[in-house]
Amino acid sequence: MEPKEQSKEKKEKLWFWNWVIASVIFRLVLIYFPKNLNLASRPEVSTPLTSLRRLAEGYWLKQLSMYPYAGSMYHGSPLLLSLLGPLTVKRIEGQPDHLLCSLVFVIADIVNAMLIRATSQNLQMEYTRSLKLLDHVKLSEKPGKIIPSGDIAALVYLWNPFTIVACVGLSTSPIENLAIILSLYGACKRQAPLAAFGWVIATHLSLYPAILIIPMILLLGYGPDTPPRKLFLQRRNVEVGDNPPNDRCEREEVVHRPELPHVFSWRPVIHFLCWTSLWSVYVLVLCGISVKQYGGLWELFKRTYGFMLTVQDLSPNIGVLWYFFAEVFDFFRNFFLIVFHGNILFMMLPLAIRLKHRPCFLAFVYIAISSMLKSYPSVGDSALYLGLLGLFVNELADMQFSFFLFCGYVGVSLLSPVMHNLWIWRGTGNANFYFATAMAYACLQIILVVESVSAMLNHDRTLRKPLTELQDGKN
Repeated sequence: MEPKEQSKEKKEKLWFWNWVIASVIFRLVLIYFPKNLNLASRPEVSTPLTSLRRLAEGYWLKQLSMYPYAGSMYHGSPLLLSLLGPLTVKRIEGQPDHLLCSLVFVIADIVNAMLIRATSQNLQMEYTRSLKLLDHVKLSEKPGKIIPSGDIAALVYLWNPFTIVACVGLSTSPIENLAIILSLYGACKRQAPLAAFGWVIATHLSLYPAILIIPMILLLGYGPDTPPRKLFLQRRNVEVGDNPPNDRCEREEVVHRPELPHVFSWRPVIHFLCWTSLWSVYVLVLCGISVKQYGGLWELFKRTYGFMLTVQDLSPNIGVLWYFFAEVFDFFRNFFLIVFHGNILFMMLPLAIRLKHRPCFLAFVYIAISSMLKSYPSVGDSALYLGLLGLFVNELADMQFSFFLFCGYVGVSLLSPVMHNLWIWRGTGNANFYFATAMAYACLQIILVVESVSAMLNHDRTLRKPLTELQDGKN
């Protein structure tokens, strides 16, 4: 049996790496396609914050000793400008423009997929261990019941059309996604320096990942996702009922075994906060040096984070804020800015209380919500949370409306360019045509979040049912 199992594992690994290599080749083919299908000009792919063309313009201004944030072209990170800017001006004769930047984005996608795979392996180990602790032996040992979610999640991320389009369309989204996934990987591994570095860089690049501080603390304190703690306590009570201990001390010892999950540890959290402070100071110092002659950090914050929060650029995108603030009266503008951004904050605490035992899944929910309500969303944001959704393929196996959501995402992806073309280029439509697809896209994301949370909670109830029946049978 062992040689057969080893050969089967080798075939599975070979199958996985073949698909990874094929995804790289597919990206390179699209990069060499004439003008990259003009994806860099698509509003679904490039936003004022993620467009490489705007970054190249900002670097050109910097090379001329001008303020890179002059006008309304570039509003991204000065560190990203220093790293990717030199690559935008280098040309290789006979090769596509921005080839070096495209290769960087391809590498970032591959690293993202490998980090997602490694994160999933940690989650799956904890999932199997939890099932054994709950005495769900049949479910934990039956190979067909637990799907290798790491390979699935990595391939879903690599072959997701949104990921491919963001990579080939010269968007900096793969870099932002790399920082977020790196922080989650570090938190799952309980490596505080790595988690803090990823979180600080992600927040610096996009600001919205700042809300991930709650899942990060829960991951570092509790560890990877497990069923609710009360299920393990219920299981211990059943064991105590089967083999009643002699005294109270033995009973407490059985209930509070060291293997019991969800014992919060403050030590990695404190390390994380210390490293977060250290990395934050380091990033602020580097940013201060970069913009010292252009007004300092305050001017930088106004041009970057202020630009994100006040929604100054009303060019069309796949979000809903551009249309709303184009129509709303200026008198009410500040009020609705608070409402839209406050919605993200208002949902943080209730979700954290309900899903504290599944911090990685909580991070997925936060990312999906912020991708829906952020000021300048792109398909790169959707690529991230759809890739993370694959981490929970076992828990969400019974999720409802899966086929409807799949068809909806396909339909919106096809209709959005058509409606934009009818409005902007052919003049046979208007802004409502394009905004209708944005509204449909937002509704799909809402359904995805609601149904995934519901499916996860139902999964926890399913794990509790055998314990309840066993306890009732004892009584």
